[in-house]
Amino acid sequence: MATSDVGVSEASSPQTTGQKQIVNDLSIQVATVNGSGSQSANTVLLRTIFQMGVPVSGKNLFPSNIAGLPTWYTIRANKNGYIARKKEIDFLIAMNPETAREDVLSLAPGAAVLFDEPLQLDKLRNDLTFYVVPYDKLVAAVCPEAKLRKLVKNMIYVGVAAQLLGLDMQQVEKAIRKQFKKKQKAADLNMNAVKAGYDYAASTLTKSDPYYIEPSNQTQGKIIIDGNAAAALGCMFAGVSVVTWYPITPSSSLVEQLIDYMKRFRIGPDGKATFAIVQAEDELAAVGMVIGAGWAGARSMTSTSGPGISLMAEFAGFGYYTEVPGVIFDVQRVGPSTGLPTRTAQGDVLATAVLSHGDTRHILIFPSTVEECFTLAMDAFDLAEQFQTPVFVLTDLDLGMNNWMSEPFHYPEKPLQRGKVLSKDDLEKLGSFARYKDVDGDGIPYRTLPGTDHPAAAYFTRGSGHNEKAQYSERPDDYQNNLDRLGRKFETARNFVPKPVKVLDGTSDAGIIAYGTTHWAIEESLDQMRNEHKLKADYLRVRAYPFTREVFDFIERHKRIYIVEQNRDAQLLSLLKMELPAAQAAKLRSVLHYNGLPIDARSVTVAISSQEGK
Repeated sequence: MATSDVGVSEASSPQTTGQKQIVNDLSIQVATVNGSGSQSANTVLLRTIFQMGVPVSGKNLFPSNIAGLPTWYTIRANKNGYIARKKEIDFLIAMNPETAREDVLSLAPGAAVLFDEPLQLDKLRNDLTFYVVPYDKLVAAVCPEAKLRKLVKNMIYVGVAAQLLGLDMQQVEKAIRKQFKKKQKAADLNMNAVKAGYDYAASTLTKSDPYYIEPSNQTQGKIIIDGNAAAALGCMFAGVSVVTWYPITPSSSLVEQLIDYMKRFRIGPDGKATFAIVQAEDELAAVGMVIGAGWAGARSMTSTSGPGISLMAEFAGFGYYTEVPGVIFDVQRVGPSTGLPTRTAQGDVLATAVLSHGDTRHILIFPSTVEECFTLAMDAFDLAEQFQTPVFVLTDLDLGMNNWMSEPFHYPEKPLQRGKVLSKDDLEKLGSFARYKDVDGDGIPYRTLPGTDHPAAAYFTRGSGHNEKAQYSERPDDYQNNLDRLGRKFETARNFVPKPVKVLDGTSDAGIIAYGTTHWAIEESLDQMRNEHKLKADYLRVRAYPFTREVFDFIERHKRIYIVEQNRDAQLLSLLKMELPAAQAAKLRSVLHYNGLPIDARSVTVAISSQEGK
């Protein structure tokens, strides 16, 4: 399968010299096989472009099972800072015989193809630029050990691409040294392979495509990090002390990275860990431990994906009804069932919002950037304790596992928010308290932590019916009063969850609402619609559920609202319709993307402009 959706047009004339150069605006796709060692080579290409000052992003499309199956890595460089997936591929590095033909046939006319000599891809079309490279011959000259050649071979294409695209070889070497760190011998071997590819291209190949990378200064001071690592940092700074998990793609690296961070920064002066990280037997056990730790007063969390969320339903309802804090990260992937474990989606929104049986509503957080993975992770722990409830942070595979450019994160200065926790001194003054009583009218009761040294601190925690004193009760009014209070608490949360981000000029009848990684395609699409169709639209990026007042105001002020999301069933739109009056709900229209690939700007532009009659 090819990862581009572009169809083949009628053949036009081949690329010729003297054409206009396209500088710092291209999408490079490396088509290889899983387990071939291409990740290091692709990372070197990405870092080299980043170090040259050009905005860049990298997206890995990899198989969900064994080595030897197709994998694609796409690097987008763009002088305007667009980092969403680009639908078209401009420069293909074809290394996989199984997909090479389809990869080439999927390209738009004018693209360039760098391929291994035995593949003979240049016979397929005459409207592309082809560069043929004898990889086996070149790698044999620089790598005496035959068993290593399969891995080192990838660095040959780095060198060839560097010469053709104009990459700075000093920056290439810097990226290689960073990639292999203290492994001097490996770094030298791979650098020699890059030089072999570069020299071959310089002496043999004639540049005849328009794509170039030139030094810029747009990445100065910026970092590259993936969303799972950023979220792990945020959890550590949030003061998490109990982490439970069961490995599942694409969330495993969040906890794996957190383990590294905690071992580095959260070991006490006595050499003992100030945290507990437990791999459970399954996701059900993992979330049960989170609730147990949260009940005991620890800041606790787990990380999972869609199948794990399904298993957590009963405990999620237990945490909601007993009012115990905890944080659950859902790095979404394609479902239902096993689905496509290594593809991205936003398909868990509706299910997670009402996860469990009965009347249940959960707080959801939607990061769009790696910086928000860091900051909103901290907010999630505060909200969980302030509202005494499980809080779900919904990212996705694209954000969690791919590399994103970002400003450096700021060291947090805001103190932790523990919410309504009564101390011994508080109880001395009060004399008593009722665990589930709404004292302040906001639906949030007061709680005590186990071990609080006061006879009035004790209460029963039960998932069955109870009254405001935490006593078992099957009285209809006790149950209804409790559910009504939980509803008030959810309404109170509207004033505390992260507010949406608005992009408004106040002159458009059309508005766009999106969330998560869809944001990056929207940013680019807004420019496309304005430049190509003279179409303006206001944009609001939702960051949390329950929806804040700003979301309803945005809908009210526009005649048409496009909800852009990466699922089939318009899940965010469905949540909005549940809360909107009929006249406002009638304004909502869907733009949906659910093929497992990250959404691209062109798809958004086509969908909205066509509905706008452009």
